[in-house]
Amino acid sequence: MSASALTALAAALAVVTAASATTPPAPATVTARVETPAVYDDEAGGNANADDPAVWVDPTRPGRSIVIGTLKEAGLDVYGLDGRRLQHIAAPQAPGEDAAPGRFNNVDIVYGFELAGRKTDLALVSDRGRDRVRAYAIDPVAVAAGRPPLRDVTAADVAPVFAASESEVDEQHTAYGLAAYSDDDDAYVVVSRREETSLRLLELEDRGGRVGYRTEDTLDLPASFNLPDGTSWRPCADPGERPQVEGMAVDQEEHVLYAAQEAVGLWRVELDDAGFEKPELLDRVREYGTPWTYDTAEEECVLDTAHDPGFGGEHLSADAEGVTVYHAGDGAGYVLASSQGDNTFAAYDRRGRNAYLGSFAVGDGAATDGVQHSDGSTVVNVPLGRNFPKGILITHDGEAAPADGDRESTNFKLTPWESVARAFPRPLRIDTDSFDPRDAD
Repeated sequence: MSASALTALAAALAVVTAASATTPPAPATVTARVETPAVYDDEAGGNANADDPAVWVDPTRPGRSIVIGTLKEAGLDVYGLDGRRLQHIAAPQAPGEDAAPGRFNNVDIVYGFELAGRKTDLALVSDRGRDRVRAYAIDPVAVAAGRPPLRDVTAADVAPVFAASESEVDEQHTAYGLAAYSDDDDAYVVVSRREETSLRLLELEDRGGRVGYRTEDTLDLPASFNLPDGTSWRPCADPGERPQVEGMAVDQEEHVLYAAQEAVGLWRVELDDAGFEKPELLDRVREYGTPWTYDTAEEECVLDTAHDPGFGGEHLSADAEGVTVYHAGDGAGYVLASSQGDNTFAAYDRRGRNAYLGSFAVGDGAATDGVQHSDGSTVVNVPLGRNFPKGILITHDGEAAPADGDRESTNFKLTPWESVARAFPRPLRIDTDSFDPRDAD
């Protein structure tokens, strides 16, 4: 072979080597073990649209734990770990003819809140329709007896989270995403605002045996961004809308909020003394910085991908959605975020600078179909019975199968944590002992 041919071959090999070094590995694929019944977003289905799940861990028999899932206009469903529906709670009706009805968006759990002198576990729900946080007491005795376990304990006088008046509530720039945490004997919820960049920190309080709340702090994330080339960019949005946050989770030990601003990326915000610290943009969506126009005929944004300046991230495709935290010992664990645009989930180290560790997808399996367009997720590290002895990941599925004609169907998928952990080339940690979600502090 000639010297020139060798040089050409070496150059070609260098290109291939460089490409392989910079091309991220394909996402791992896992399969769910259990799914909940499909719900349908039409009149016949009660306008049910699954969105966000939470897990309540039973204190005496973890295999009897329950899953609580929001259904937007249809309210809440409660499921067993076998996917069977145990209870349905309707969203509140509209308070007047021209008012918006209740619409449940996100849900999270607080353990041991002192209510009427008793330690009470709560399911907390963002009511987007009425701009409130709703509270439901979870009755362990009812769970054990197979009776409906949730009871509304929301104080009658709770005010809108963001709106200054009831008429402003009906404009629907209202409570959207929600994440809860405890700090010693105090309990808090972080709530995001629909079509706005605001986050509000609320402290729960006992109001005569019912749950109320008061505002502790407010944070406004950016709506526009300065790019490295000196230009300014704002994310694609319908007229009058700003880049909203929905998916959020709080590191229960470190009191760090992870918030997914859908068209921007994943933020990290420390929570100190019941207040927000300076936010840090941990990762950007791939579309970050891409110019766009608004198609008035189709009423949608059109990205100008041909002129993408290349300032976006590599791991999240808009929308960045559901966020959850896997807690392990010695500060280890993972932050998981839904990359809705490509039907994957990105995993980041819980420690240090939150290094990206890889991605995975929930694919079709023998018992369930895969997960697409996932909005919400939650992970629990402790054993939850025979089907989930190493913990559980629960994900919303925005396209449940098999389809029923043209009806829009959604549900929740339940995946053993060890299936996710072992799917990575360098397996993720499985730690069932170091963290107890019922005693996070």
